[in-house]
Amino acid sequence: MENNCAALDSVFHALADPTRRAVIQQLGKGSATVSELAKPFNMALPSFMKHIGVLEASGLIASRKIGRVRTCTLNPGKLSAAERWFGEQRALWESRYENLDNLLTELSGNER
Repeated sequence: MENNCAALDSVFHALADPTRRAVIQQLGKGSATVSELAKPFNMALPSFMKHIGVLEASGLIASRKIGRVRTCTLNPGKLSAAERWFGEQRALWESRYENLDNLLTELSGNER
C-alpha cells in the first residue's frame, strides 16, 4: 500500500504543474521529441528538461535518445492509476451523499 501511495503522490506531483499537464496532453496525441514538446513554452531548454525529468521520474512518460534526439512517449498505465483513485473517491462521496439524503428524509418524516 505504501508503495502505491508513493507512486500516486509522484503522479499527482507531476500533474500539479500546468507545463507538465500540457506535455502529457500533447503526448496523448502520440510520441514527440523534446524539441517539439518544448516549442510552445517560453523557457530555456534546460528548464524544460527539468519538467521532463519530473514526468519521467513519476513514470508518466518514458524517453529514448537516438543520437542527439530524445523522443518521449506517454505511459497511460500511470494515468489509469490516478483515474482509479478518483473513481474510488467519487464512489465514496456518492455513498456518503446518499446516506445523508436518506438521513435527511428520515428526519423530515418523508418517505422516498
